[in-house]
Amino acid sequence: QVQLVESGGGLVQAGDSLRLSCAASGRTFISSYAVGWFRQPPGKEREFVAALTWIGSATYYADSVKGRFTISRDNAKNTVYLQMNSLKPEDTAVYYCAAGGGTTNVELTTFYRYWGQGTQVTVSS
Repeated sequence: QVQLVESGGGLVQAGDSLRLSCAASGRTFISSYAVGWFRQPPGKEREFVAALTWIGSATYYADSVKGRFTISRDNAKNTVYLQMNSLKPEDTAVYYCAAGGGTTNVELTTFYRYWGQGTQVTVSS
């Protein structure tokens, strides 16, 4: 069992940066799983943002964040990060981290077994 807790969200202006953290606890270390970040804008469906596999550490990004966001993990701290640069108002959403090892695509919510409670990111223009 893995518990995930996100932090680092807040209110920023367009062009600013934020780093989200996702601390994992429980019996299983985060290094055993692929990890992902998703977001849910107001009134919209949850959407994929970024993912990092546990074998080879391959990274995947949504086109909307490619070149601006970076996903990383610190296995020693059992923590996953999402560095967000050049933020835009359309990045406003609740951001969720997830961990899992499913058989579907890492960009799909069904790939992940564990989810955090989310952290709000608001970008003003």
